[in-house]
Amino acid sequence: MREEPIINARKSLERHIICELRCETANRDRVRDLILRFVEPARLEDGCIYYDLHQRIDDPNTFYILDGWTDQAAVDAHAANPHVAEVMKELGPLLTFGPSITLCARVSD
Repeated sequence: MREEPIINARKSLERHIICELRCETANRDRVRDLILRFVEPARLEDGCIYYDLHQRIDDPNTFYILDGWTDQAAVDAHAANPHVAEVMKELGPLLTFGPSITLCARVSD
């Protein structure tokens, strides 16, 4: 019973991100490959809980990165990672939308 408030407090510090990116069909494979370059390095960063790439079934030109971090400091450190900027230099011009970032806090167990 005593651990419950500590666990809930920790969960309230977590930050979860939904990042949406869209591209033209002609660029889809290259965009997917570039986004995949974010995954493994992010998973190795301090504070990363999960980092996954998803592709819409009904619109395969739309991708989502769903990632979770232990706290806002971990999110900020990830955003400042030189690897992110390096990939974005090549990825950015291929996008028709995004990256659109939605920052969330978890409210369920």
